[in-house]
Amino acid sequence: MARAISLILIGTLFGAGLALSGMLNPAKVAGFLDLFGVWDPSLAFVMGGGVIANFIGHRIVTRRAAPVFGDGFSIPTRTDIDSRLLLGAALFGVGWGLAGLCPGPAIASVLLAPGEVALFVLMMLAGLAVGRMLTSGPAARPAPQA
Repeated sequence: MARAISLILIGTLFGAGLALSGMLNPAKVAGFLDLFGVWDPSLAFVMGGGVIANFIGHRIVTRRAAPVFGDGFSIPTRTDIDSRLLLGAALFGVGWGLAGLCPGPAIASVLLAPGEVALFVLMMLAGLAVGRMLTSGPAARPAPQA
């Protein structure tokens, strides 16, 4: 029960931060991404604040032996940059630039303006499902070692 309450509180705080920062407004996001037009740099402060908060939180949390609601931390160990990473980042960026929304703000926007973002969220979920199918098939798994 404590885990569920924690998740609700964290999600509410995240959604409130997105709303307060203007990240739920696709026009504001498009203005930030329009470097060669009428650029709106205000979201750079949001990004900077997020990076700083994440840096501090990561340093504090990873000093613990284990997470509060889990058996152990799941920290990525890969450091290489491969074609899948580049393709995924490019698709994410193109989708964000075209729609003005990334997944977090899109889901938060469904509660505020469902008619405006419902199609985006449905297509995002479809893309996630296709991506999961493509990466979980036999070709995506490494061959067993003998």
